[in-house]
Amino acid sequence: MSYAKQMPPTNALAGELRVALGQAARRIRQERGAAGLTDPQYNVLLWLTKKGPLTPGQLAEIERIQPPSMTRTVNGLVELGLVQKAEHPTDGRQVVVSLTENGVAEVAETRRRRDAWLTARLQEMSADERRLLTDAIELLRRIAQS
Repeated sequence: MSYAKQMPPTNALAGELRVALGQAARRIRQERGAAGLTDPQYNVLLWLTKKGPLTPGQLAEIERIQPPSMTRTVNGLVELGLVQKAEHPTDGRQVVVSLTENGVAEVAETRRRRDAWLTARLQEMSADERRLLTDAIELLRRIAQS
């Protein structure tokens, strides 16, 4: 595959990159663990994996959604046995949400499926294409962190 293409104007490149990244992200998110969680439910599990136990209010703030919406999401995860609620150690009006062993397993399984899907796609590519993607990773990180 030749990459010696004419460079599009920067605004056109931005639009094409945005669309391609969105499509790739949506396709990767289709690979899910056995629980078949929605994106908001899975995001809660990811935040709890990354930050440890949090209140529903903290989760709502992180996800930039209204607390009642987060309460519904958390309650659904409790019903699935993926998170548990416990009394807040200093504020009796609040609860703290944490992952259960099943929640940890669901995150691991979803990551495994997503990595397996993406690995299979990468194995279909030539070595030159994989090298190009390797170079692009740093550029995409720079964009994401700006």
